[in-house]
Order: sequence, then structure tokens, then C-alpha cells
Amino acid sequence: QVHLVESGGGLVQPGGPLRLSCAASGFSLEHYVIGWFRQAPGKEREGVSCMRSSDGSTYYADSVKGRFTISSDNAKNTMYLQIDGLKPEDTAVYSCAAAAWIAPQVMCSTERALYWGSGTQVTVSS
Repeated sequence: QVHLVESGGGLVQPGGPLRLSCAASGFSLEHYVIGWFRQAPGKEREGVSCMRSSDGSTYYADSVKGRFTISSDNAKNTMYLQIDGLKPEDTAVYSCAAAAWIAPQVMCSTERALYWGSGTQVTVSS
């Protein structure tokens, strides 16, 4: 059975760092394009970062470039999203996803994925 389970969310002060994790089971992330998406209250979901595991090619939304870093650990079958310099506008539910045979930019822009996690809440507030 396939699962993606996010962790690492919480309440963080502005300017702080946070690392989100997404543990996969039932399939191997290294064979997929992986991505992180977020949905803020009252807004549509957006793809913030996607990566092709096989060659490490990445895509970042303009709103997060320079602050977000996507990565994965194949041995742990886990993907990560490192967030630095958190801003209040980063407050959202963050979800991970995995897709096949798709470019990272296409995955992030179209939200096409085979598997989705249920999400973890990130709240940025002082």
C-alpha cells in the first residue's frame, strides 16, 4: 500500500528555519518526480518545489526561490523541504506528492501526481 506522510510542521517565528519531511512507503521515491505543494487559507494550492529524483533537476516557484530547498534521501525513502527565512505569507498546509514521467516544472504547475500526502500545517507568526 502506498503512503506519503509529512511531518515537521508547526508554529515558527518569522525569519526562522523549518525542515519538512515526507516519508514514502509502498514505492521508491528515487524512481519518481517528487514535489511540495502548499495551500494557504482562502487560496488555491500552489506547487512550490519539484524535483526529478533520477538527475536532481529542480523547479522552484518564484515566491520561494532562494529560501526553499528540496532534497531526498533514497536510503530513507524520504523527501525534504528546507525552508529558511520564513515569512508570514508562508503559512499554509504543505503537502508532498510523487509523479511519474513528468518534468518537475510541469508537476509543480499542473499539480499532476500519482500519490499525495495529507499535509502538515506550517504557521509563521510571532
